[in-house]
Amino acid sequence: MASNRHLGRIVALQTLYEYDFRGGSDAPYSLDSIYKRNIEQFEDQIDDKDFVIRLVTGVDDHTEELDGIIGPLAPEWPVDQIARIDKIVLRLALYELHHVPKTPAKVVINEAVELAKAFGADNSSKFINGVLGSALKIIEDKHESKKAAK
Repeated sequence: MASNRHLGRIVALQTLYEYDFRGGSDAPYSLDSIYKRNIEQFEDQIDDKDFVIRLVTGVDDHTEELDGIIGPLAPEWPVDQIARIDKIVLRLALYELHHVPKTPAKVVINEAVELAKAFGADNSSKFINGVLGSALKIIEDKHESKKAAK
């Protein structure tokens, strides 16, 4: 199932990248048509298609929120200046960290780093790892604060 999820994340990344590249909601192609076509290409290899759809629609629904998280974590890089592929990898990972709690955080970060190595520039994986490491620390600190308050 793990490698299946890895392929699912690749399909989600591919879908979100194409959608963003074509102009997002102003594009002549709907997000639904793009992810359906991409999932169809790998339907024999992806058992959990709902996972892919959840990632794609979740990132799309929460893009503004996710970009708001990215901004303070990478203050030297305004969100609109981050390479498109890196930004989408970050959005995917942050969505999973915040909205798919069943996936262990270290798995999410490792998967994002692997996606950055495969599809990003030479330094993308280091950038992604640094931003997500900072995000995880904030999440863990909030969790510890809530625990201590009880």
